[in-house]
Amino acid sequence: MSEYRTPVKLGTRGSKLALAQAYAVRDTLQAAVPELREEGAVEIVIVSTTGDQILDKPLTEIGGKGLFVKEIEEALYDGRIDAAVHSMKDVPTFLPDGLTLTAVMEREDPRDAFVSSKYTRLGAMPRGAVLGTSSVRRAALIKAQRPDLEIVQFRGNVQTRLKKLEDGVADATLLAMAGLRRLGMEHVATQPLAPEEMLPAVAQGAVGIEIREADTGLAELFQHINHGETWRRVIAERAMLAVLDGSCKTPICAYAEIDGAGMRVRGQVVALDGSQSWSDEEAGPVADAEALGARVGERLRSAAGEDFFAALAD
Repeated sequence: MSEYRTPVKLGTRGSKLALAQAYAVRDTLQAAVPELREEGAVEIVIVSTTGDQILDKPLTEIGGKGLFVKEIEEALYDGRIDAAVHSMKDVPTFLPDGLTLTAVMEREDPRDAFVSSKYTRLGAMPRGAVLGTSSVRRAALIKAQRPDLEIVQFRGNVQTRLKKLEDGVADATLLAMAGLRRLGMEHVATQPLAPEEMLPAVAQGAVGIEIREADTGLAELFQHINHGETWRRVIAERAMLAVLDGSCKTPICAYAEIDGAGMRVRGQVVALDGSQSWSDEEAGPVADAEALGARVGERLRSAAGEDFFAALAD
């Protein structure tokens, strides 16, 4: 039996979506480990993050997506929580010293969704129509496809962004299908966008669990709910990201698929203004997931050039 103490405290952001993900982790863990089914054996701890507090500025100006995980990681360091539950697309490329990713839940629908009460699909939006998004990846991809649209900043949780649509701040927005499904709001999606139309963010749709490296008992515990296929897909996509040294300022897309013992990894890097785009892919054995992702990243980095990444880092 794994060595750990109860209650096992799961740290999470306080949004409806983040809580839905944390409760899914708790429920799956309790289903897999009978001794955790006792009342109070698994506790959900809400941690307020800077990314949730500052909503009037783009993430790129206040520190990037890492602001959604920084305070939760601090709670890990000081022992207020035992494990952090994250949307993997928000987890920075490199984890802080002493912390490690120990498990991922089965991946939800990784696609982006076009959401609008005015237009049935992205292609139906007229010239000059307004699309709201806070994602540099989504903005760059939209600019590449539809340079005639106006892009406005659109931060906040799912409910906040839908309210902004209702209030006419924008004519349409893009949301993750995974989040909508976890909230029971799949009907909100006007047009799910296939990866061929819009390649997802790295690890979009996956929920990960981060712990202290020294907590080997917890690492063993969470292996009960680690989804092997999702783990390999996430490893491949994050290996590509690591080579590209991606930050919140870099529009990077990645998508790994598994078919039997084989894996296909697709990657894309886009200029912020959508004027240039580089794509690459590689197929090979699932066992080589990390190497496949890294090789795609290396070719993308070479194709885009060091000046491209240096300019984004400034």
